[in-house]
Amino acid sequence: MKKELPPTPEPLPRPVVDSHCHLDTASHVTGLSPADAIARAAEVNITRIVQIGCDVEDSRWAVQVAEEHPSVIATVALHPNVAARMTREELSAALVELDGLAAQDRVRGVGETGLDYYRTREGEGQARQHESFAAHISLAKAHGKTLVIHDRDAHDDILKVLDAEGVPERFVMHCFSGDAAFARECLDRGGYLSFPGPVTYKANEDLRDALRITPADRVLVETDAPYLVPMPWRGSPNASYLIPHTVRFMADVRGEPVEELCDALTGNAFAAFGGAW
Repeated sequence: MKKELPPTPEPLPRPVVDSHCHLDTASHVTGLSPADAIARAAEVNITRIVQIGCDVEDSRWAVQVAEEHPSVIATVALHPNVAARMTREELSAALVELDGLAAQDRVRGVGETGLDYYRTREGEGQARQHESFAAHISLAKAHGKTLVIHDRDAHDDILKVLDAEGVPERFVMHCFSGDAAFARECLDRGGYLSFPGPVTYKANEDLRDALRITPADRVLVETDAPYLVPMPWRGSPNASYLIPHTVRFMADVRGEPVEELCDALTGNAFAAFGGAW
């Protein structure tokens, strides 16, 4: 069932990149086709989008949409909750397909991969997530792609797996959800921290503390559309054109001019994903 979309906000003064989006899922929720979502985002100066893969079929689609739209790049992966439901044989077969996809030019990242202990609390599912995460780290290294990490209720183990497997050259903490202490752990390992709409929610002061201590050259912004819409539209579907709400809020929290933050967010997205596109 499609929900009503919020109105279009005032455009940002400089271009900004949506560093994590699900245009395919969003189209079912918002009614916006990928082309319409991209065009509407461009109207408010969200000029580039990172389309995220979450399973093999989804990853193939991400590559296709990136090939059709120059403003979009793709990542490919098995979401940890997808990996948790697989047998070891299914996981191995899927990783072979992802290896082929990761070699393609329009693919800049491997992810979203990682650990999710909210939906997969213990047992075989968690073990499969660990296997998948480690394999994705190897894929990112082998292809020189950016690792995009999903971390839900698994901060300590995310760091343990990264340290055990070896941190890749570039990695992004998607939908960063930790406090300042965890932010420092990720930053010390060279990570980029990507902040979503919930940074605007009243209860999330720990997240704002993390935003405040993130260096200007390590901060990113994302929608995770159609999820995690920023205030004042909590409860509505999300889309890339709504990022201006998050960016202006972030600038206020950090005490920075919006123009400076926009420039940093764009430059960081290019650096995080291996160069401009």
